[in-house]
Amino acid sequence: MAILVDSNTRLLVQGITGKAGGFHARSCMEYGTTLVAGVTPARGGELFENKIPVFDTVHEARIETGCNASMVFVPAEFAADSILEAVDAGIELIVCITEGIPVLDMMRVKAGMKDSKSRLIGPNCPGIITPGQCKLGIMPGYIHKPGNVGVVSRSGTLTYEAVWQLSSRGHGQSTCVGIGGDPINGTSHLDVVKMFNDDPGTEAMILIGEIGGTAEEEAAAWLQANCKKPVAAFIAGATAPPGRRMGHAGAIVSGGKGTAAGKIEALHAAGIEVAATPADMADALLRRIARS
Repeated sequence: MAILVDSNTRLLVQGITGKAGGFHARSCMEYGTTLVAGVTPARGGELFENKIPVFDTVHEARIETGCNASMVFVPAEFAADSILEAVDAGIELIVCITEGIPVLDMMRVKAGMKDSKSRLIGPNCPGIITPGQCKLGIMPGYIHKPGNVGVVSRSGTLTYEAVWQLSSRGHGQSTCVGIGGDPINGTSHLDVVKMFNDDPGTEAMILIGEIGGTAEEEAAAWLQANCKKPVAAFIAGATAPPGRRMGHAGAIVSGGKGTAAGKIEALHAAGIEVAATPADMADALLRRIARS
């Protein structure tokens, strides 16, 4: 089992004729993802890799190919409109890789998605992968292996580190979701852990967070009240000075809220094993499983 993407996912890439969009579209295809269409305005009628049709609009691509997921590789100034175009076309899952989208634009996206049937992963994220079935993103597919550990993270590189540790220890992943590190994103830690909790194929979880916001604390409170599956976590940014953005746009301690210490305390209180360093993430989960 898995969440959000599997072998039935039919992928559309918005911005497929660009350098980054084309490169990662090929990578997803090589992994085994079913890529059915691309969209670049004014490039409709072309073929990507001599076989994948390119359309002028998402609406056309949806009608002609039945695509049910989109990966957005569009420059930041146009990305919000591209997301909303996919929403208007009824695309069920939208993964926005683009970074640097203005917060005001994402506020507009958030409002435009209200009551829609679409789910947004990102922006500024590595994407999502169900090992052995489907990859929608920029992650290195070879480090993943099928299994039963769900991974959710704000950081792409920390996701890869956790996955490599798990795979090296013989523990595969059900699905790995990079939710992105921007202040406004489409899917939260809480959204993903709820899906992992309901997924019979996910037997344990790793939650990776960082300073800024209260998303990790909200997920910890829900897990404590509702989840019996083993969970481990890591929070990045323990040495970050208040008021200074660290890495991601959302990684900032402001007004005394969003500190690493506060998040770690909330996770400990929920019975979640917290890794002291990035190198300890998989072992932290194995310690938590051993206590179950």
